[in-house]
Amino acid sequence: MSEAFIYVNGRFVGTHKDPERVVKRLRELRRAGIIHSEVNVRFDPLTNEVFINTDRGRVRHPYIVVKDGKPLLDAVLLEKLKKGEISWDDLVKQGVIEYLDAEEEENAYIALSEDEVTDKHTHLEIDPSTIFGVVVSMLPYPEYNSSPRITMAASMAKQSLGLYAENYVNRFDTRVYVMYYPQKPMVNTEAYRALHMERRAAGQNAIVALIAYKGYNLEDAIIINKGAVDRGFARVAMFRTYETEEIHYPGGHKDKIEIPDPSVLGYRGEGAYSKLDEDGIVVPEVFVSEREVLVGKTSPPRFLEETGIFGDVEEKKRESSLSMKSGEEGWVDSVMITENAEGNKLVKVRIRAIKVPEVGDKFASRHGQKGVLGLILPQEDMPFTASGMVPDLIVNPHAIPSRMTAGHLLEMLGGKVGALYGEEVDATAFRENPLKVFEEKLEAMGYDRFGREVLYDPETGKAIEAEIYMGNIYYQRLHHLVSNKMHARSRGPVQLLTHQPTEGRSREGGLRFGEMERDCLIGYGVSLALKDRLMDESDRTKILVCKECGSTAMHDYARKRNVCPVCGSENVAEVEVTYAFKLLLDEIKSMGIFPRLKVEEKG
Repeated sequence: MSEAFIYVNGRFVGTHKDPERVVKRLRELRRAGIIHSEVNVRFDPLTNEVFINTDRGRVRHPYIVVKDGKPLLDAVLLEKLKKGEISWDDLVKQGVIEYLDAEEEENAYIALSEDEVTDKHTHLEIDPSTIFGVVVSMLPYPEYNSSPRITMAASMAKQSLGLYAENYVNRFDTRVYVMYYPQKPMVNTEAYRALHMERRAAGQNAIVALIAYKGYNLEDAIIINKGAVDRGFARVAMFRTYETEEIHYPGGHKDKIEIPDPSVLGYRGEGAYSKLDEDGIVVPEVFVSEREVLVGKTSPPRFLEETGIFGDVEEKKRESSLSMKSGEEGWVDSVMITENAEGNKLVKVRIRAIKVPEVGDKFASRHGQKGVLGLILPQEDMPFTASGMVPDLIVNPHAIPSRMTAGHLLEMLGGKVGALYGEEVDATAFRENPLKVFEEKLEAMGYDRFGREVLYDPETGKAIEAEIYMGNIYYQRLHHLVSNKMHARSRGPVQLLTHQPTEGRSREGGLRFGEMERDCLIGYGVSLALKDRLMDESDRTKILVCKECGSTAMHDYARKRNVCPVCGSENVAEVEVTYAFKLLLDEIKSMGIFPRLKVEEKG
C-alpha cells in the first residue's frame, strides 16, 4: 500500500506508511490530555488520506468513549458526578467523554443506548434525543411523527408568540408580540426543562376535540371557543416602534422636532397635530390611527435658497413629520427621547395594539399541524361532555392519518393524564412508549382508556353518535396575523417609470393579477374584465400614432395640432394602450430599431 497523505486543516504536511497507527496514536494522546481535546482526526481508507482538523467553526458533539465493549462512564464516575466531586470538564480531560466533529464521526460506530453496546462500538450516545437540534429536542414525541412534519413544527416553533424577553417594557424593538397568559406545556421534554423554556413560554394548553364540525373546520381550519377567547386565550399585544431624528445637513442646516407652523411647505392642517404635546411629540396612552402624526418635524428646503414673490431670498421649511403607517392603529405605549451616536436628537415612539384572535389567524400544534381560524363559536354553541367540559378548539380528524402525526394524538392523551393527575408528562424523544401507562391512568380516573368522550349536540341536546377523541394539547399562535396582512386598493400611488400601481401593502400597492388569473378570464371568455384588470385599472394611457408611417406622433402646443415628427403628416390617430407598451416602444427606439404601428378604425 502506498504512503498516506496527511493534511492539517486542509493543508498537505507529509506522508506516512501506517496511517491507521497515526490516527490511533493521536486519539490516545487526545484522551490522555497530552494534545488538545478540540483536535479531531479522520482516516479515509478509500482515498488513503488522514485529515487532522483544529480550525474554528466545526460543529462538535460529545460522546461517551467505549473501550472493549464497555462504556468508560461507569456507575462510580456517575455517582461522583452526581455528588459534584468531578465535573463535565474532568470527564473530557480523563478521556471518558470526547467531542467528535462531522469528519471524525465517519470513523466512529456509535450506539444509541447502553444495552446496544458491542465490542465493535467505539462510542455511546449520552442521550439518544441529542441527535436532534435545539428546537426539535423541545418537541414532544417527535419519533412518532413523519419527518416533514417535524421540520414544519421546528420552523413554526420559531414563529410562535409568547414572552420573548422579560424586559420588553424597557425595549424599543421594531415589531414584537407579547402573549397575555403564556403557559408552560403540560407535556414537555428534558431539553425544554434544561433550557428553562418555561420562562419564555410561547403557547397555551388547550382542550381539543377532533370533530368535523358543520363545515367550518374543513381541511385545516380550526374552530375556537369564543368563551376561551374572552378569557384571554391566545391574546397578544403587538408593539411597534417608530423613530425619527434631527438630521444635521452640510451648511449648518438641520431638522427640527416641533409642531409645524402653517407657513411650512406641506402643512397638514391644525387637526393633524392635535395629539402632539408642546414639544411636537405625541403624548403617551393616546389612541392613534393610520397616517396620524406621532412626531412633528420640519426640514430645511431641498434647494437652500428660494426667491420670494418680492424678489427677496427666503428659506421655506418643509414638513417631514413622522406618522403612522397605513392600516395600523393602537395606543402610544411609551416615548423615548435620546441622542444617537452622532449626537443628533432621536425620538422613538412605541405603539401598542391588542391582537385578539380573529378569523384568518394561524395556529399550530408542536407536530406541524398548522391551521387557520375558521370560526369563533359562542360557548353555548359548542359541543359539550356530560360533565360540562367544552373544548377550546375543534380540529378536523382528517388532518391526522395522511400526515402520520401520531405524536399529536399521543400528546393529547398525555396532556389529559397530566391535567387529571396534576403532573407534568415527559415526552423526550426515544423514551419508552407511554401509551399503556396513559391508558391505565385514564381508566383509573374513570375515563375511556383511549381518550374518547361522548359529546352532546348544543342545538338538540342529544348525544353525538360517534365517540370523539378529546384531550389536552399545547397550541401556539403564530405571528401570521390576518390584521397585519389584510390589504385592498381602489386607487393609489403608481410607479414613476411604468405608471403601474406600486407593489406591496406598505406602499398601498395593487394586487397582483398574474398569468394564471389571466388564463381564467380567457377561459371564461370575459374579455372586458381582462381589459379592465390589465389596462383600465393598471396603466392605461393614450398615445398619438401617425396613420401614414406608423411612428408615434406628438402634440405641437405652439400651433395646437397633432403632427408626426418623422414624415410631418397631420393624419394622426389617438390610441389607447398600456403605458408598459408605450415604454417598450421607447426602449426599442433606444436600441436603434424603428417600430411601426398599423392603425385601423374600430369596426
